[in-house]
Amino acid sequence: MSLDATTRERIEALLKDHRVVLFMKGDRQQPMCGFSAAATNTLNELLPEYHTVNVLDDPEIREGIKAYGDWPTIPQLYVEGELVGGADIIRQMYGSGELHTLFGASAPDRTPPQITITDAAAEAIRQGTANAQGVALHLEIGPDHSAGFQLAPAGEHDIVAHANGLDVHFDPASAQRARGIVIDWVSTVQGEGLSLKFPGATEIRSLSVQELQQRLAANDITLIDVRPAHGRAQAAPLVQAHVLEDEGYEALASLPKDTALAFICHHGVSSRAMAERFAAHGFSNLHNVEGGMDAWARDVDPGVPRY
Repeated sequence: MSLDATTRERIEALLKDHRVVLFMKGDRQQPMCGFSAAATNTLNELLPEYHTVNVLDDPEIREGIKAYGDWPTIPQLYVEGELVGGADIIRQMYGSGELHTLFGASAPDRTPPQITITDAAAEAIRQGTANAQGVALHLEIGPDHSAGFQLAPAGEHDIVAHANGLDVHFDPASAQRARGIVIDWVSTVQGEGLSLKFPGATEIRSLSVQELQQRLAANDITLIDVRPAHGRAQAAPLVQAHVLEDEGYEALASLPKDTALAFICHHGVSSRAMAERFAAHGFSNLHNVEGGMDAWARDVDPGVPRY
């Protein structure tokens, strides 16, 4: 792949002007692909500031950076003008501590976290991994305590916690956030799955539909409808409700942390799970509408369809 002189000069100017440059799809605030999101999530753990270049806005840079470093994929991380690598290498270096050294950060604490796995969760994990060979259970916990489980090969630098006869693998940041968590198995209207409970989490208060009606009339609570589109199509959201799927988690999570929030879903199960996520994000005045839209239709407004 050839690289014209003008594009080379532009790339070299970027690398000269910024110590750390990530060529990516999207930007730090809004990555536009999973690999770019993974790269920024890792860099955000160590760097308060770094420069990003959105290659989607600049076709010459998008193709030129591949030729410049003889690296065929995006994202690409450069530090002091030198190519470090893509998302996988960034993640590997973070796990090993090499990225900390590169940026002059303290070595990560590799002490395994103390965690609890309930019997129900342990049984579900054992059943789900019975036929899985050569993989381990990994748990990644983001800065807002959003969590994701996955089965993947064990990494050389994984931090491994042991509980209820099982091993759970973490990266350094997730291991710190996992201290004291309880991994449980829950059932929701959207299905069954593993869930996390964090120590010291805010209490989620129960709110009846009658109490919700009174508080909405008094305009002293913010209602968030967490139902998926097909549920809202069957029974439209209340006029006062914010729709999580439309407005996005990040927008609603930017509200003041003492805002009185109520969460509603179909029957009151998945709304409680979302309230717990907001609690992990630091919100302190949280309510779950017990019985959800079904109870609202039954006890408050019979004009709302039940489904």
